Amino acid sequence: MAEKKKGSLMSEFKAFITKGNVIDLAVAVIIGGAFGKIVSSFVNDILMPIIGLALGKVSFNDLKWVLATDTEGNITSSVNYGTFIQFIIDFLIIALSVFLIIRLIAVAKQKAEEAKRKKEALEKAEEAPPVPPAPPVPTKEEVLLTEIRDLLKEKK
Repeated sequence: MAEKKKGSLMSEFKAFITKGNVIDLAVAVIIGGAFGKIVSSFVNDILMPIIGLALGKVSFNDLKWVLATDTEGNITSSVNYGTFIQFIIDFLIIALSVFLIIRLIAVAKQKAEEAKRKKEALEKAEEAPPVPPAPPVPTKEEVLLTEIRDLLKEKK
């Protein structure tokens, strides 16, 4: 009986792993990790040096509050707020990138849905019977003759 449960558990696990969503998630995690490295390099190697230069040749890696030093003057404990600032900038760039990608996908989906609705409307319009043309508008002479006819009918 224990073997039967093990077999079904393994088959359920195999079905779970081979589903497209799990594979898509794995790909997203791998791409996300690589994207995080690219953003970190951009922030650390390009953006922060420029910001540091603009702020008076400050290296954000050197920004820290020293809490304790040893007898030789070496820092033993510090609050590295410069590194924290770099991580905040990393986060903001990644969040902005993800937002833009999601927005791009949403706009693409919306355009695809609009195109689908237009196509369905065109197909529906083609299937509908043609609308008969409106009767022609009578001329002034016809209107006048109709009135005369009606007046003659009333006199009789």
